[in-house]
Amino acid sequence: MKILVINGPNINMLGIREPDIYGKQTFSDLLDLLARTAKEHALTVDQFQSNHEGVIVDKIQSAYGVYNGIVINPAAYTHTSVAILDALKSVAIPAVEVHISNVDSREEFRRFSYPALYCEKTIKGKGLDGYRQAIIYLKEKYA
Repeated sequence: MKILVINGPNINMLGIREPDIYGKQTFSDLLDLLARTAKEHALTVDQFQSNHEGVIVDKIQSAYGVYNGIVINPAAYTHTSVAILDALKSVAIPAVEVHISNVDSREEFRRFSYPALYCEKTIKGKGLDGYRQAIIYLKEKYA
């Protein structure tokens, strides 16, 4: 099983950006977690991060016919991007949305997610472990 993990804007700044909200673990720690999870569960897990909406849309489109599942943290594009929603719908790959913080307990505008209109599950407020949970969910449901 092949899973693509997509991270949106500023996720590459983990450990630096607002550690009181996102924690002190770094982007490198996230990459290590993904590699360990892939190895433990005999999966191929590829990671992609971009601060640019169109590049994320291109990556989702390129996943068609290549990946069996997508884990996506659209970050700030969660609340604004119909384009990312439409890309997910167009490839019709099972997807899980992840948010490191509990967006429901933050500002009002963070409580709505366009990608959630397609994703079959959203994991919020579990820190980096949310990615592991999303990968295992996809494996258990689709492998």
